[in-house]
Amino acid sequence: MVLDTELYSNTGGQASKSSPTGSVAKFAASGKRTKKKDLGMMAMSYGYVYVAQVGMGADYNQVVKAIAEAEAYKGPSLIIAYAPCINHGIDMTNPQKLIKEAVDCGYWQLYRYNPDLLEQGKNPFIMDSKAPTGSYQDFLRTEVRYSSLLKTKPDLADELFTRAEKEAHERVKKYEELSKKEIKQ
Repeated sequence: MVLDTELYSNTGGQASKSSPTGSVAKFAASGKRTKKKDLGMMAMSYGYVYVAQVGMGADYNQVVKAIAEAEAYKGPSLIIAYAPCINHGIDMTNPQKLIKEAVDCGYWQLYRYNPDLLEQGKNPFIMDSKAPTGSYQDFLRTEVRYSSLLKTKPDLADELFTRAEKEAHERVKKYEELSKKEIKQ
C-alpha cells in the first residue's frame, strides 16, 4: 500500500517524481514543471501485478473491494491511496472530504487492474471513477501548494495549472480507453 502524498513528506515536503505539475514544494519553489509519474501504469505494464488506485473519502466500498481483490490475488499487488498531507497547506480536519473533492474534479482517479480477469476473458482494467463534475482549477486553488504560486507568479501559475489539468484529462482518457478495451480470446 502506497500512501501517495505527492511529495517527500518525511523530508519536510520536497518535490518528488510523484509531485504534480504546478505544485510548490521544497526544490520546486516556482512550481514543478514536469508531469507526475504514473506509478499505477508502470506496475500494470508488467501484466501480472494487481494494481488499484483508491481514495477512501470518495468511495469507501471501492477501497474495501480493492483491498479484498489485492489480498486474494496470487501475485504482487499494489494499492495506491491518495493521502492529503499537511505540506499541501490544507485544513487537515477532514481529509476524507478533500479526497472526495480530488476525485470529483478529476484530480485523482479510482481504478482497479486485476490480471485474473484476463483468464476469464474479461478486461482486467476497471475504471471506478465517474466523469469529473467539479472544477479542477478551483480544487487546485484550495491548496497552498498551488495557490502560493498564484501570488508570486500568477502568469506562470496559470500556465502550469492549465498544463496540469490537461495532463489529468489525458490520464482520464487513457484510463477510460483501457476500461473499454476489448479482450481477444
